Amino acid sequence: MLVMDVDTCIPRARVEHAETAKYESEFKTGRRQYTQQFNTLYYKRLNTLKPFILNHARTKWEPKKIHLTPKVLNVEGPEPTFIVGTIFMDSQAKPSTLAQVENTHWISDPTPPRMYRDGTETVYLEDESGRIRLVGDAVDKAVLASGVVAAMMGCETQAGDFDVIDMCFAGMAEQPERTCSEDVFVALVSGLNASVEQPVTLEMQVLAEYLCGAAGGANDQKTSARIVQTVVAGNIMNVPVPPIGHTEDARANDRVPVQKLVASVDAYLSDIAACMPLALLPGPGDPSSASLPQQPLHPSMFAQCRQYTGFRTLTNPAYFEINNVLLLGTSGQNVRDLCRYSNETPCQLAAQSLQWRHVAPTAPDTLWCYPFTEHDPFVVRTTPHVYFAGNQKFEVGVAVGTEGQKTKVVMVPEFSVSHEIVLLNLRTLECSTVHIDACV
Repeated sequence: MLVMDVDTCIPRARVEHAETAKYESEFKTGRRQYTQQFNTLYYKRLNTLKPFILNHARTKWEPKKIHLTPKVLNVEGPEPTFIVGTIFMDSQAKPSTLAQVENTHWISDPTPPRMYRDGTETVYLEDESGRIRLVGDAVDKAVLASGVVAAMMGCETQAGDFDVIDMCFAGMAEQPERTCSEDVFVALVSGLNASVEQPVTLEMQVLAEYLCGAAGGANDQKTSARIVQTVVAGNIMNVPVPPIGHTEDARANDRVPVQKLVASVDAYLSDIAACMPLALLPGPGDPSSASLPQQPLHPSMFAQCRQYTGFRTLTNPAYFEINNVLLLGTSGQNVRDLCRYSNETPCQLAAQSLQWRHVAPTAPDTLWCYPFTEHDPFVVRTTPHVYFAGNQKFEVGVAVGTEGQKTKVVMVPEFSVSHEIVLLNLRTLECSTVHIDACV
């Protein structure tokens, strides 16, 4: 157990926190309406990313006298060409809401299979004209997922399919300059999973003491004093799901235990918010919207926390800037869904999504999201310096772009399972874990 050292009082480091307004609008939806169709979202995604993909494709293939076929259905003959569109994977393993309704008469979140891509799937490339089936070793070996916008180079087969020889993507977006010169830290936490049965565990108590500089020896306290921000990336609490068929009658739907849970979590987090800026991203277990982008947890749930000016509830995903370092974070649903399309590690897939220039390509196909009509907010318009995803196993990687972009990719461990948090050094972008041991 971390040892208390009450004789030491180290002043906490302070840094500049940029206004979040310029980033918050990316994922804010306001009042949600679901009368629109999802096809508009796909068209917006394709039209946004197509110019960048064409630029890469022409640079790569036109010197070899291989030219663009504007529409996928216009591909003819054995001459090599390249086409641009959105990948769609047709697999029997993918969940079907219609089949679920037919079998059970209930609409609920279906339990997804472990893998959507098992060798029996069919891969297509589609645009506004239609779709064409993709075949070949390049497709079988590539890391792909539904919703990724890509350029495919190859030729038509006798069966009318497109035999892929090579492919390219949008690549990483422009990245702002990073100017942080101080050795200060951001504490990345996820998966506290506070429950009705045990709102605040002993490990959570020790974690709060560590973050506030009230636990550990002199070295621990020096490190904690350099923590300038704590971010909790999803699954702050594990709210029980009401039984099917519940009513608004309080006797049939007792929410008092949930109210007590929220109050306990608020009191717990307020101790951290009193010491440093604290940001919360909602996750699948939290009382927020089920589809991405999840909207900020309602401030009324945090009466004690919101007394502190550094407390913020953010969307999931969310951009924010600390000391001229741009971070992009999610609570992990997007990465978990990508893992059902490939055997690559979550960190590798998160890094690959930056090359695709899209953090949630599988939405809305196999990942619930809001049907945007004006733009696709999941397109990465500015490459962050740090991209993290919560509720994973700890892993660190780097995504490198063709124009000098470099992003630290961090998988944040689930605290309720690992009892670990990640400390991110904003100057070096190096990551280390801190294990919270509550054993006496």
